[in-house]
Amino acid sequence: MEGNKVLGKKLDIAAVIISIAVFALVYIMRQPSMKIDSSIDFSFLPPLHALFNSIVAVALILALYFVKNNNVKAHRKMIFVAMSFSFLFLLSYVVYHFTTLETRYGDFDHNFIVSDAEKAQAGSLRIVYFIFLATHILLAASSLPFILFTFIRGFTGQVTKHRRLAKIVWPIWFYVAVTGPICYFMLKPFYA
Repeated sequence: MEGNKVLGKKLDIAAVIISIAVFALVYIMRQPSMKIDSSIDFSFLPPLHALFNSIVAVALILALYFVKNNNVKAHRKMIFVAMSFSFLFLLSYVVYHFTTLETRYGDFDHNFIVSDAEKAQAGSLRIVYFIFLATHILLAASSLPFILFTFIRGFTGQVTKHRRLAKIVWPIWFYVAVTGPICYFMLKPFYA
């Protein structure tokens, strides 16, 4: 029997609960009526989101490099780094979006409304931004449970299942980690 399947099943249940809780939290924070009035200005967080995602991307590249070179110990360390900074990103992202009005691409006058004139001024880059943003959000949301399941398979020593999942999950997680900073830098001119 490969690895600790009993622990794996218990952790799978935790992963499902965590995924549902995160989905619910993200849904709730997107509701304008759920904004929390804070005296703290959290406008410093978006650059941190980009930094955290960049660290995740680098950690994932290093994790892949190490596992391809049979350095499992270093691979594990890089996965723990990627998981930790993904968690920090999520925490920071939730705080930011619960307390701050959403910045909109093309909002040149920073009034939180994108007029037709501003849309025209933003041009085709607006479409490019929304393609990156839509794929980033869709893949981030759908990959969360699978990232957790892949991590659990590795953590519990179910190496064959871990490898099988990682071949699919790694490129998706990497894409999410890279497109996060891309979206930030494209949106940066529109932060008030």
